[in-house]
Amino acid sequence: MSIFVFGHTTPDSDSIVGSISLSYLKNQLGEDTTPTRQGEINPETKFILDKFGYEKPKLKTSYAGERVYLIDFMESSQSPADIDEATILGIVDHHKLGDLKTATPLEMWVRPVGCSNTIVKQMFDYYGIDIPTNLAGMMMCAILSDTVIFKSPTCTKEDTKACKELAKIAGIEDYKALGMEMFIVKSDVLSATKRELVLRDFKDFNMGGNKIGVGQLEVVDLSVFDNMKDELFQEMQNLKDEGERHSVLLMLTDIMQEGTQLLALSDEPSKIEDAFDKKLENNQVWLPKVMSRKKQIIPFLEKIF
Repeated sequence: MSIFVFGHTTPDSDSIVGSISLSYLKNQLGEDTTPTRQGEINPETKFILDKFGYEKPKLKTSYAGERVYLIDFMESSQSPADIDEATILGIVDHHKLGDLKTATPLEMWVRPVGCSNTIVKQMFDYYGIDIPTNLAGMMMCAILSDTVIFKSPTCTKEDTKACKELAKIAGIEDYKALGMEMFIVKSDVLSATKRELVLRDFKDFNMGGNKIGVGQLEVVDLSVFDNMKDELFQEMQNLKDEGERHSVLLMLTDIMQEGTQLLALSDEPSKIEDAFDKKLENNQVWLPKVMSRKKQIIPFLEKIF
């Protein structure tokens, strides 16, 4: 019976490409694995898959009784509802330790780098397995996405090294130009509903018993949001009410200005203000140099909550 490999809910490019790349590696090592996904892919991920000729993994939301590998997450809030009924064989991730528990020992590849696919590249190197040209191109794009073309504070020398090596395998000389092309696709917010935008890269976190949802939209020009913030706030309120969340935050990140306009709806707005030592005005605040949810948003919220 096949082993399933998948990333977090509302998957981004790292989790989708990671499920494909990790599954390929495991198959080369003699395991029978299948990449899957927990949600719909975003426009950037579709661009990557189309460019390198890969199909999106099969949608699967129930894993009871299955053997699985997880990539790019280890939080129960980002897992399928029946994850406790699955056997987790391994985790590949670049986030902090989460709250998942296992009944048996498991393989763990957890590194403080900017992208899960950087770790998968290191696994290929460790086992001496060659990476196919098109898969290398996809992995390279995932790294460029997660590190915001190396601008994110989460980016490490390991990420840039892996990206350059993958670009060489893929035969891509100007990988930064491809990264910018990818982000222009990612910046298309006019063809999606406001709910789709809020959920495009959205994660829930359990902080001190409070359910906190944080989404992020990365664009090359924040002005695209000028006429839609009221609608974004309405969808954030809907998500807050529907999911009984304490707070819902949306990061509008400008990769050119290198900063984030943070939209916030909370039962306790003062906690959001305390977390970032800034006052909210009309439920929003500009955070200069803030690019990373993982490193520059979540730790400060967790400290307060």
